[in-house]
Amino acid sequence: MREGEIRSLAEIAAGSIAQPAAVGREVHAAVGDRVFGILGPLGAPVHLVHERITSGSYRLIGAALRAPVAVGGRTLARATAPGAPALGDSTAGGVALGVMNGIVGDRLARDHPDLALELTVRRRGREVSTDGAGLDRAFPDATPRLAVFVHGLCETDEAWRLSPPGAGRRRPTYGARLRDELGYTPVYVRYNTGLHVSDNGRRLAAVLDQVSAGWPAEVEQIALIGHSMGGLVARSACHYGEREGHRWVERVRHVFCLGSPHLGAPLERAANLAGWALNRLPETRPFGDLFFNRRSAGIKDLRFGSCVEEDWSDCDPDEFLRDRCREVPFLPFTAYYFVGATLTARKEGIGGLIGDLLVHYPSASGNGRRRRIPFEVENGCHLGGVNHLELLNHPAVYDQIRSWLERGSRAYASRA
Repeated sequence: MREGEIRSLAEIAAGSIAQPAAVGREVHAAVGDRVFGILGPLGAPVHLVHERITSGSYRLIGAALRAPVAVGGRTLARATAPGAPALGDSTAGGVALGVMNGIVGDRLARDHPDLALELTVRRRGREVSTDGAGLDRAFPDATPRLAVFVHGLCETDEAWRLSPPGAGRRRPTYGARLRDELGYTPVYVRYNTGLHVSDNGRRLAAVLDQVSAGWPAEVEQIALIGHSMGGLVARSACHYGEREGHRWVERVRHVFCLGSPHLGAPLERAANLAGWALNRLPETRPFGDLFFNRRSAGIKDLRFGSCVEEDWSDCDPDEFLRDRCREVPFLPFTAYYFVGATLTARKEGIGGLIGDLLVHYPSASGNGRRRRIPFEVENGCHLGGVNHLELLNHPAVYDQIRSWLERGSRAYASRA
């Protein structure tokens, strides 16, 4: 790890250790306000003295808890050798950063940028420069067709290599199979999933504009493949790319959304409900802030499937279950597809409610009671007996993607 990463990790650890003292102080203060409020003016002098004593005591406890970790972190950081590899360049470190960024990535970007992931193109575990020379070095075998892979919440580009336990030897990735069988060059991106979906959509649009301009071959077709949140980011990128006049948008022929919560995710709505309930009383509000309301902006966007800035700007991010999402039109001349999974064999009844454990089937298919994402009937697929993470690398998912790509290529060739 690099010096800045160690310093940031130490500061976060110190703050986490001291957090119970801060919560205790807030709860104690809320209880005191209620008790002394009953006494009225007679209790005001005692209340003032009590508040000063208890507040100072809790601050001393927090400082005592924080100091050893903070000092130890600074000492370790100073001992780091110059030129040490970045935490995210190792597989385990990248996975850890992906999870951390998903949970608190917006605060990392603000307070600890050394640990905040930037949206970058990756190949063989390393960041790729998106200028012409960098793309030439990274993709000497570039083809005119690009398959751009956009991972989901708390994931990184390594997630596409996932193989289920007991599967024997590791399965080839979608990208490897598309390269070998259909001539698509896989392009993997890594990004901070704790930021707003719309922020990542804008950034992805800008990066794809650079990639398209500097690509070693003339770009003919682009397919975007997003898992979970990645499908929302892909839709957002198409929206902002079209709005800002990016040339790469004209080459997008396919957008695949694998288990994407187009209409929202139930766990995020449950967290919103719990945080709202705890915030109703001063005595429980600190617990609501600590355990629920501190989740990242990216997670909160999954409440109803937010894709654009207008969905969340100028509103309370913790307001109670209000769907402000606007529908983002599909690109013209681009086919959009969804794959939705359920743990049960059937998608009706309990299967649709359980979904793939994280996303309900109606949300993945964009077919809700009040909102509908305009997927064509023939551009949707249901997989039974499959969970959310299996969508990252599953033979049936790949077969469906390949079938759609081949059908689209025939239709495109007939139009040309």
